[in-house]
Amino acid sequence: MLRSDARNDKKTLTQAYWGKLSQLIAAPHRRCKKFVSEALEEDRAIDPTYNDNDHGTAYKSMALELIRAVEQADSSEGLLNAVKALAATPSKEAIPTLITVLGYNNPGAAVAAVDGLIQLGEPAVLPLLEQLDGYNYGARAWAVRALAGIGDPRGLEILLDAAANDFALSVRRAAARGLGTICWELMPAEQIADAQIRAVKTLLQASQDPEWVVRYAAAGALQALAVAATVQPDWLTEVLAQLEEIAQSDETLAVRARAVLAKEKLSPG
Repeated sequence: MLRSDARNDKKTLTQAYWGKLSQLIAAPHRRCKKFVSEALEEDRAIDPTYNDNDHGTAYKSMALELIRAVEQADSSEGLLNAVKALAATPSKEAIPTLITVLGYNNPGAAVAAVDGLIQLGEPAVLPLLEQLDGYNYGARAWAVRALAGIGDPRGLEILLDAAANDFALSVRRAAARGLGTICWELMPAEQIADAQIRAVKTLLQASQDPEWVVRYAAAGALQALAVAATVQPDWLTEVLAQLEEIAQSDETLAVRARAVLAKEKLSPG
């Protein structure tokens, strides 16, 4: 329990978190955010004046402690749990360590790191892009997944190339999905139309990919891209025609069904 004088001593406010740190590091991923939220809400309940600045300080302190846990992990399971906990902490302090984890030979930890980077969003984009060229292939592939999940248009070139050319089907799939969820409003207005045309061309190519999961992702992304257009684009007719072809002739039922759904959503009336 917190000391009775906690209300008058800000330093004690984060004891609710520190008392749960070992549990947090060992917790399954689905519980990490719950631990974080509960600990900080306990602090707020003890002191109603506990404000967003205090919250940010607590998150930063939490992240620094969890970064040490990642760095000191001495087993694959320990690393995985520490990364899951760090990924659940909404602090920009976690970004460099989460990016470093992408290069580790631990797929589970990499998945957790990608999830954390996606949750952090825009602040993670530039650090990812700055280090992309120096990555080994594995780390680069995970970085593409993170950029696809974030949806920042600064990652557009990476997603276009990955969707069309990456040899790993999971990366092509993630990149194709990412092209459908770009936050176009973050791009200068005069660049959007040309950028969307490039995305459409790449997705039309991806819709003929040898792997059905990539074709499925491309069909959904074409729908999302058309919906995101502020005016009816010139390329919509071509997209509808491609979706019709997929719906009629793709060898995989799930892909045909996804194309039918996309076409229904985009067809007038």
